[in-house]
Amino acid sequence: MRLYTAAQARELDRRTIEEHGVPSLTLMENAAAALAEKAVELAEGPSAAVFCGSGNNGGDGIAAARLLKGKGFTVRTFLVGNREKLTPDSRAMEERLRACGLTLEDWDDTDKQKAFTEQSGIVIDALLGTGLNSPVRGRYAEVIRWLNGLGRPIVSADIPSGVSADTGAVLGEAIEAAATITFGGPKVGQFVEPGCVKAGALTAADIGILPDAEIDNTVKSFAFTGENAHQTLPKRPPLSHKGDYGKLLLLGGSVGFTGAPWLAAEAAVRSGAGLVYLGVPENIYSIEAVKCVEAMPFPVRAREGKINGQDPAVLRELEKRLSSCTLCLAGPGLGRGPGPEALILWLLDRCRVPLILDADGINALAGHIDWLDRAACPVVLTPHEGEFARLGGRIGEDRLGAARVFAEDHHCVLVLKGHRTITALPDGRCWVNTCGNPGMAKGGSGDVLSGVLAALAARLPLEQAIPLGVWLHSRAGDLAAAKYGENSMTPSDMLAALPEAFSGS
Repeated sequence: MRLYTAAQARELDRRTIEEHGVPSLTLMENAAAALAEKAVELAEGPSAAVFCGSGNNGGDGIAAARLLKGKGFTVRTFLVGNREKLTPDSRAMEERLRACGLTLEDWDDTDKQKAFTEQSGIVIDALLGTGLNSPVRGRYAEVIRWLNGLGRPIVSADIPSGVSADTGAVLGEAIEAAATITFGGPKVGQFVEPGCVKAGALTAADIGILPDAEIDNTVKSFAFTGENAHQTLPKRPPLSHKGDYGKLLLLGGSVGFTGAPWLAAEAAVRSGAGLVYLGVPENIYSIEAVKCVEAMPFPVRAREGKINGQDPAVLRELEKRLSSCTLCLAGPGLGRGPGPEALILWLLDRCRVPLILDADGINALAGHIDWLDRAACPVVLTPHEGEFARLGGRIGEDRLGAARVFAEDHHCVLVLKGHRTITALPDGRCWVNTCGNPGMAKGGSGDVLSGVLAALAARLPLEQAIPLGVWLHSRAGDLAAAKYGENSMTPSDMLAALPEAFSGS
């Protein structure tokens, strides 16, 4: 699903009106109809308070107020913006509102206006649209704070007022909507946190804005919804053998961190890998040998309970194993110190197959980002925000933008984990994941993710494998939450749910 910037959405709107001859008031009436329909659905009583700004977003609200009256609602429509700055289309909608016996009232913050709003069955937010690019201040900020505190269901027109359409950032204050009806295609800010949370249930309404291939070709942000995900999964031909499904080399584990490598290895097996070799420090080899049934663990010389990447004998052995593998994953439970750090830098220099770095594999790069820039193989990084910061990433108010810039600058695939995990490619394209739940915020969840990604990346191009793997991992998390609840689900439960996630049942 394409995610448009505010500028791209405006250009679609302009071309529909000016080049295809669709009247702007027709688009506004269609938007208002979708807005009113959702308001009726969510209303907790037959009255509605509609809050409008001076722009065309306000015009959508004014038109929706008239339609709600026609559906039997008691409606009051409040103008928070400057009446002198009403757009021509908003003025036209005010005339239609007046013709049906309603008025566009100036919001004077009176007790009667407040009492009506407090008792309303539904509130419509048509204050500020996608053109907002500076912090909300003054009366708008006061009204937004007050509306959020009422506990009334709010439906937002196009985007919750105060949310940046391009970044999802909250610009000062933002409406906390129960639902948002977006027009002319979904926007980036409705899918990236925190805007995705502010938007509530999102519906994209077809209001008559026509598609445009030229604009669509400029879109670089997408939502991975899972639609057609299972058609993307590589098929397993009848005439095949285990070597056709990837030979994976996983390196991780340390004293005190024996679960992480097992979770990653088991996830890789569950995700279709043909052969999974798991290298762990010799100190914990016996533990992994007991735990692993499908994956094949082998001991690696250790120092202080961690793989010793400073030992030439270790590197010689690993180089032999790498030569016959189709992908390497390093980091789950690896630990920190000179040995693990040397291992990761050596992999960046000598690995010739796709390399996925997770957890301490990422931490080993802190202070050595130049090694990433000259890596001899395609590299996938899977940091959470803390690890991303240690790599020098700066999120600020634009999470997706920060991921995109990092992936472009360092020629890697970046999986920035979070409520809405972002996959950024070196060419600037980004996917925002759309499923998952807070129950996945437990130690070990990321190890399962790394194993899923490794199995898929061994068989598919990275641009397909990584966003697909992120979605399948989150889908397994949702299945585990449905069975055990968010509090009680575990990463092992996610492992058990992978078969159902992959089958699509």
